[in-house]
Amino acid sequence: MITTTFTHFRNTAASYFDKVEKGESVQIYRHGKPSALLVKFEPRVEAKAYWKNAKPLIDWGDDRASRMFLEDRRKSR
Repeated sequence: MITTTFTHFRNTAASYFDKVEKGESVQIYRHGKPSALLVKFEPRVEAKAYWKNAKPLIDWGDDRASRMFLEDRRKSR
């Protein structure tokens, strides 16, 4: 882990970002105390969206649920 002061980091940020991209981490101190930790971003592998392959909770075998819903809406008008 590399350590640096905030002022030095601010003045040479590009070189620190290059190091982070290569796998290093940078701890940044401000007023003598650790203030930030700069690490490489690792995007999470998203699980396959379950909703893309979701099946209805009730399988009526046709569009009966849709018809019931529309009929109910018509009655409430």
